[in-house]
Amino acid sequence: MNNDISRRSAELVETGLRNFWYPVVPSYMLGATPIGITRLSEEIVLWRDRDGKVHAIEDRCPHRGARLSLGWNLNDRVACWYHGVEVDGHGVVADVPAVNSCALKGKACLKSFPAVEANGAIFLWFGDGDGTPAVPLDLPEEMISDEYSGFLCMQNWKCNHRYAIDNVMDLMHGRYLHASSHSMAEGDKRAEMEIRLTETGLMFEKKNQRGVNFDWVEFGMTSAIWLRLAVPYQKKHGGGEFIIVGFVTPVDEHHCQVYFWRIKKASGLDRDIWRFLYRNRLEGLHWDVLEQDRLVLETMTADARSKENLYQHDVGLVRVRRIMERIASEQAGRSAAPPKTQPAVTLQ
Repeated sequence: MNNDISRRSAELVETGLRNFWYPVVPSYMLGATPIGITRLSEEIVLWRDRDGKVHAIEDRCPHRGARLSLGWNLNDRVACWYHGVEVDGHGVVADVPAVNSCALKGKACLKSFPAVEANGAIFLWFGDGDGTPAVPLDLPEEMISDEYSGFLCMQNWKCNHRYAIDNVMDLMHGRYLHASSHSMAEGDKRAEMEIRLTETGLMFEKKNQRGVNFDWVEFGMTSAIWLRLAVPYQKKHGGGEFIIVGFVTPVDEHHCQVYFWRIKKASGLDRDIWRFLYRNRLEGLHWDVLEQDRLVLETMTADARSKENLYQHDVGLVRVRRIMERIASEQAGRSAAPPKTQPAVTLQ
């Protein structure tokens, strides 16, 4: 591997693999006013048109580089606050109202990001720059079937996204870190682990314990990267298990967002009761668990990974690391050619 590919591969591992969908904001956060976000180290402006459709392009006016997120929502386009330049949802300059005729008008100057709204979140497609079109958003069954009902929990964490993925792939921390929680207070404090391959990734699980604690996790790669697990409710909280489907979205090398859908298979009155209990009794308990994870990960040393001494419980996260590193290397190889740049506009 040459140096350029090696550097690009390391960058992708740090800032996020491409050619996947990532949740970038909960739906409620995007109203009529454009907002600026950073995801996968890319600065993006989001806005809705009058039909509620989400548009996403680079947060940079092609004229002088001002933030388009500071500008105005003009339905199918956004106008820069600095000089009024209007850019549509495809990154094409739609108008330059300050002059009668401008060579910028009609030019595709900015990157655009396909957007889909699903399950209370906005997902964007992050391509690898080779022109690969976005594929349909493919989510786990629990997020699309009417047999399930769920709630989204999102947090911003001050750590690299790989630490958050490692945390979910670490089954044993449930019995220790979350030992006083409503769902992980029971079970053995010692276990052996095994890996099973699946059609979309792998299953990592304890050999001799199921349905007692955080006993299994599935790592999946469809058109998105997701993690799925199940943990039990104590009897005093209704019993049975609830499912978590999680996504980790890189912000930059040092920050990420975690999106966890808390889901239960229920219908009719049982569904209504669970939704009522969640909002009134259970939601705070879920946030307590997330806060425990966040505190540990945000206080780890910056070079924690380089000084690890791993053991058998860590084989799942090691396998996931290798999968992601392999994909990063493949993507870096395909994008080894320097990116095409928009030619400068000739002044007339």
